[in-house]
Amino acid sequence: MHLCENMWRWPYSGAVGTMLLLLGSISAQDVSAQLSCQAAEVAQNITQPQYNSILNTKADAASLVPFVQSFLYTVQPDPFPEGIFLEIIKDPQQVQSNKGLMTQILTYEVGFLVCIAIGILYIVLMPIIGFFVACCRCCGNCGGKMYQKQTSYINSLRRTLYFSVFAITIIIFAGNICMFRSNEDLKESMNQSPSDLNNTIGDMHTFLLSVPQQVENVVNESYRTVQEVTRNLDDIGRQLGKKIQQRFRGTLDPALQSVKRLHNETLNTSDQLDQMNSSLVQLQSSIDRTEANISVVRDQINRTLSNPGCKDCRQLTADVEKLRLDITISAPSLHEFQSAVDEVIKANLLSEISEVETFFDTIPEKVTNETEDLVKNSKEQLSNIKKQVLQISQDLHLSALDDASKTLNKVHSAVDTYLTGARRLEDIGWSVGVVLCCVILLVVVCNILGLILGPLGFSPKVDPTNRSSTSNYGGIFLMTSAGLSFLFSWLFMIIVLVLFLLGGNVYTLICRPWSNGELLQFIDTPGLIPNFELGSALGLKSKINLSHVYRDCKQNHPLWTTFRLYELIDLGNVLNVSKYTAQVDKEFENTNITLSSANILSPELIKKLENISSKATDFNGTAITNQMNDILSINLNKTAEKLDNTSLKQPTAMKNELQNEALKLRLIQADIETTIFPQVINLKSSIRDLQSTSKKINGTVGEVLRKTQAAQDFLNTSTTQIVKTESRKFLNCQLDYFTAYTDWAKTMITQQLGRCGPVALAVDSIENVLCVNIVESLNAFWFSLGWCIVFFIPSIIFSMKLAKYYRRMSYSDVFENHIVMNHIAQAQMKIGISVGQN
Repeated sequence: MHLCENMWRWPYSGAVGTMLLLLGSISAQDVSAQLSCQAAEVAQNITQPQYNSILNTKADAASLVPFVQSFLYTVQPDPFPEGIFLEIIKDPQQVQSNKGLMTQILTYEVGFLVCIAIGILYIVLMPIIGFFVACCRCCGNCGGKMYQKQTSYINSLRRTLYFSVFAITIIIFAGNICMFRSNEDLKESMNQSPSDLNNTIGDMHTFLLSVPQQVENVVNESYRTVQEVTRNLDDIGRQLGKKIQQRFRGTLDPALQSVKRLHNETLNTSDQLDQMNSSLVQLQSSIDRTEANISVVRDQINRTLSNPGCKDCRQLTADVEKLRLDITISAPSLHEFQSAVDEVIKANLLSEISEVETFFDTIPEKVTNETEDLVKNSKEQLSNIKKQVLQISQDLHLSALDDASKTLNKVHSAVDTYLTGARRLEDIGWSVGVVLCCVILLVVVCNILGLILGPLGFSPKVDPTNRSSTSNYGGIFLMTSAGLSFLFSWLFMIIVLVLFLLGGNVYTLICRPWSNGELLQFIDTPGLIPNFELGSALGLKSKINLSHVYRDCKQNHPLWTTFRLYELIDLGNVLNVSKYTAQVDKEFENTNITLSSANILSPELIKKLENISSKATDFNGTAITNQMNDILSINLNKTAEKLDNTSLKQPTAMKNELQNEALKLRLIQADIETTIFPQVINLKSSIRDLQSTSKKINGTVGEVLRKTQAAQDFLNTSTTQIVKTESRKFLNCQLDYFTAYTDWAKTMITQQLGRCGPVALAVDSIENVLCVNIVESLNAFWFSLGWCIVFFIPSIIFSMKLAKYYRRMSYSDVFENHIVMNHIAQAQMKIGISVGQN
């Protein structure tokens, strides 16, 4: 028996355990597509959580934002004052005592100081001017006297004043609309802010919780990987054994099939031979019986012909002597063929190949038995690997994320408490804003009523003292507008200054540097936060600043690149499988799988097959067929006819004897035709079939000898190499699992794990809530209010002047054809009292 052996090994050193620990720390996706062995179950990507934060901006207030920002940039064009803030943070107590620092602050805020000075000047002068105007008008001056001089250009002047007041009113009304809109936006922003902040904090919670969940998925995925390899090891007999069997099948199956086909053909040939021998015996028996009958009749005819009274009977003697069926069928080649077939059947071809089939069928069992110790040791190591994988969570210090989550909960509670009070203040602020808007609207309405009623009741030809009540009311509304403007404008300016200082400084010191990145760069200033440096806290060699983290998170980068974890872990070296190749080969060579090769056909059986092939070739069916032809050539009826013809010449008694003997010959001939001839015909057909079968079996024997010899040579020379090759493939299959996992580990760890987009989104959401929604709405409100009260000044001037053109005068002045009709020589004007004038 030929022995072959195959060596393969499974890695189970401590270093390989570390490799598997890291290989398990990934999400294996579509790995099975990369393996040439049995496909593993396809794993899914690391699940990325769903977040709720959406940046909501107020489009209504956005129309004023460019104007407000442009104004604030004009007021404060300087960049973020890092130096000033560093000095303040360094020693907050020195702000008032440090004159240099105070000078820097005042210099930086010079734009705001100028605006404050202008505002204070407005606040001081407006009530004073209003008071003096009121007193002046009460004394009949400053337009207070109910008298209007009539001139040639009075109508043009009235129209100019009218359109001036109209334009100014439209401008104030536009500002008032912006006030209403920005006030509503501010309220909506404050109402929406809790929801936005809660979503932001919720997203941060989700992010912090997702990282441990992803790590847990990673650990579970590593368990699945180990379990998959463990299942393969448990099933090594079937998997590796089937592969070896498949390699044998290509050569061994055709040989075994040909032997089985030859076995069936020999059985069929043996049946044909048995049937032919039986037919030959039966035919020979019929021939012997017929020969005996012919011999009796022949003797009777000879006696009759030898009677002296028989005329011309001597000439039939020769024909009568030919009446013989003395035939003995001989077939020596047939018997030799039969003997060869019987020897092959007796040898039992199926029992001969059963040894090979047993060898073939027991390959999986032998592989299992030969690798039992190896599988046991490997499974013990895989069990240790599962225990090591459990340390991943501890090594990653995930408890820090729990602390961060607790801090977020506290922040969430504090924010809820603050926002509850802020909403109450906002309700008050919104009500105050509505009142301010309504006061401005009241001024606008007074102007509009004055502009409508004045022209509606005005007639240029009517004496000023006789102007209609409609026109007079129009003038009164214009004066009311001016009075309200004097009364509230300075108060509104106080509100504008307060909101301007608050909103303007928040924008220039927080929102604008936040938007352009200066604020994050300031936070990154070394020493700003005592005893804190992000890179050192993470154990990195290089420094990491928050602006870098925000920029990476803005692009949703993973933690690996954002926090430069590659400085802590050399992932390429840790996941390098090539350094284990030498150990893999050594283990492979030290594990043997021994398969004993079997002989397909014994030498004795081969000789018997060669003998049956030779006898099948030597089988001569033609000789037997020729003997059958001799039997078919017998015709006793001719002799019977000659006896009938001769009987016609004989006496009655002799005639009757010859005719009776002729009748007997005819009866014997009939028996031959009905009994022997069919047997001969059937036997000839069987001989032809047997000749065809002998040729076929001869070819089959040649095919069997050729294929079994090729299969035997294949088993003797290739079994060792097949076992070794397939064992190597199985080993590579298991290594391919981990090689593929290594590639996916690099992808998942460096590209998928802990994508920090929610962190940047949280920062943007806070900026959006504070700056875009609240501060911009607030700035739009004071800007709109300031806009209105600035235009109160021309509105007061032009409204008071225009009112005199519509109000009913107490004194009349007549102008006609450029000549004053009541001119007095002493350059004095005769004053007449209009009847009915108030």
